[in-house]
Amino acid sequence: MVELLSPAGSREALVAAVQSGADAVYLGMDDFNARRGARNFSEEEFARAVSYCHLRGVRVYLTLNTLLTDRELPAAADALRRANASGVDAVLVQDWGLLTLAREIVPELPLHASTQMSIFTLSGARFAAKLGLDRVVLARELRREDIAAICRDCGAEVEVFVHGALCMCYSGQCAMSALIGRRSGNRGACAQPCRLPYGVNAPAGSERPLSLKDNNLSAYLQELDAMGVACLKIEGRMKRPEYVAVVTSIYRRLLDERRAPTAEESARLSAAFDRDGFTDGYYRGKLGDAMLGARPENARWPEDLFAAVRKNYETAEHRTVPVSLHCTVHAGKRAELTASVERDGVSHTVTVFGGVPENARTRDLTESDLCARLRKTGGTVFVPNQISAELDEGLMLSASAINALRREALEEMEQKLSHIGSTRHEATERPLPPCPDAPDMMPLLTCSIARAQQLTNALADQMEAVYIPLELLHTIDLSAFARRTRLFALLPRVFRTADEKPFRAALENTPYLSGAVVGNAGHLPLLSQLPLEVRGDFGLNVYNSRALLFLRDQGLHSATVSFELRHQQIRDLQKYLPCEAIVYGRLPLMIMENCPLRSAKQCSGGKGGVLNDRTGTAFPTLCAYGCRCEIENSRTLFLADKGEYKTCGLTYARLRFTTETPEECLAAARRYNGQSDWTPEEYTRGLFYRGVE
Repeated sequence: MVELLSPAGSREALVAAVQSGADAVYLGMDDFNARRGARNFSEEEFARAVSYCHLRGVRVYLTLNTLLTDRELPAAADALRRANASGVDAVLVQDWGLLTLAREIVPELPLHASTQMSIFTLSGARFAAKLGLDRVVLARELRREDIAAICRDCGAEVEVFVHGALCMCYSGQCAMSALIGRRSGNRGACAQPCRLPYGVNAPAGSERPLSLKDNNLSAYLQELDAMGVACLKIEGRMKRPEYVAVVTSIYRRLLDERRAPTAEESARLSAAFDRDGFTDGYYRGKLGDAMLGARPENARWPEDLFAAVRKNYETAEHRTVPVSLHCTVHAGKRAELTASVERDGVSHTVTVFGGVPENARTRDLTESDLCARLRKTGGTVFVPNQISAELDEGLMLSASAINALRREALEEMEQKLSHIGSTRHEATERPLPPCPDAPDMMPLLTCSIARAQQLTNALADQMEAVYIPLELLHTIDLSAFARRTRLFALLPRVFRTADEKPFRAALENTPYLSGAVVGNAGHLPLLSQLPLEVRGDFGLNVYNSRALLFLRDQGLHSATVSFELRHQQIRDLQKYLPCEAIVYGRLPLMIMENCPLRSAKQCSGGKGGVLNDRTGTAFPTLCAYGCRCEIENSRTLFLADKGEYKTCGLTYARLRFTTETPEECLAAARRYNGQSDWTPEEYTRGLFYRGVE
């Protein structure tokens, strides 16, 4: 049966989720997870949480789904070891370096691909399965048809978000919070700038064109189950425990009774939390302003509802464990009690021994007396579902002796169930292989363009390579530029399974290409057996040396490092691959499925637009592949007058052209090649010196 997975941002929320019917919970330990603002668990608290859940037959998943620096990986490795020793059922990961590290040190521990990995195609899901990931958490933007196609063929379990908050940007691809306020969403510190007011091609007013209503797929649970979805996930580790209880209990009933929610249940979901209602727009493929919503500033929690549900999960044990008890009492032998619990097709059994029975002086111990004593399991999670006894006539065993026998058996069973999974072995972390020295040379200039007009002969002459969006290849006479520079197809960062065959055909049939630039795990299978050099783009979120080593093992020739890294962190990376960094241009803040321009009836037919925040800062928007929207930073990254990017060990330095005219593109290229003193009117140093939290 499909699994119901609930959030546990605190011990109280954990209890609420378990007592309300969750099959599994997900929670964070330390700071290595995508909700650092939640009350994450200490090592001791985490171990107790696993025991509490396992005793009741509930699985526990640890979220280690953030990007990690080289300095943070040892602490993350320690967290993996501690989680493994506690018996955690799986770990969610985003970082390629942490993935490889986990495979080394805890090889038996199941791993799940976090939604932060940006997996939204069949190829991406298959790639994750090939790496040994047991489960893939799909992007929330997928339609029902996309989910079904992935479920049919991917080779791993599929997990889908069914309720809770929606990010405007694809998870794992948002840099808005990082670039505006140094709080990285990729590292669990998002400040949620998407919930603020913006004006679309106009000054900001009260509209919130980046704020989505909460997701609610409660009407489609049977459909998702029929598709083969393995797990239905409720979002909300930052929410109150009572919210978790309300949502979990309703989804539990809907799954058990195989039905849609009643009007009353829908009202309770809304009362628990919503943003001007709910949306199922992504699932149904119905985008637009109907998906937008914001929480009123004067909104209050429903304290009466919450008080009732809190009393329910705090004062009663709803996750009792059926246990079978069999007791034997024979003359001259110690009394023996065997307790058995069936779970997931496995029988867990413990046997304990008491004292030797005495000859009865007044009244024999009867089978009914013995079973009545054994049935008194109050104060524990156990409820006898079968009690049997074998005893000789004429014997006596005191009530206290029988009670002690029962207590000991149940205590041992509790220990046994609580520590399921805690016997996996650990392996020794292998030392990293020797790394070639970083190049002691000026990085070679590359550039990416957003419009065909930006590519001129003069610009091509300045570049080691030019990255051309795949969808623009047919609009450009590549032969004219192939004599001047190397040409690479820049694959769309976001696409769908239906796009895979056309992409492959375009790469096979376009002459003059030297290679391709990939920004998603789903791109890699599309390039197999093609005679093209493969370079990694910023969408792969390369944050540490192990990630570089991983990508080298996947056949990449170079990789673009995350633009959230400071120059010292880039410098200290072991360059297992030639590294590239963006050193000029507007950095991408968000890429969105639900276009704010289209929602505001401001679509310009591919020309883009602008979002204005409350301070009057203007953020250009570009039309991305598939009629998606990409928000660019308000200011241009400019480092040409700084020397640090030249001494970080980079092989390539990229100029990212977005809104520039052809003349501005050429001026920037000449400045970076030391041929002029051109400087943009407004610029930023990005995160190159500041870094992120």
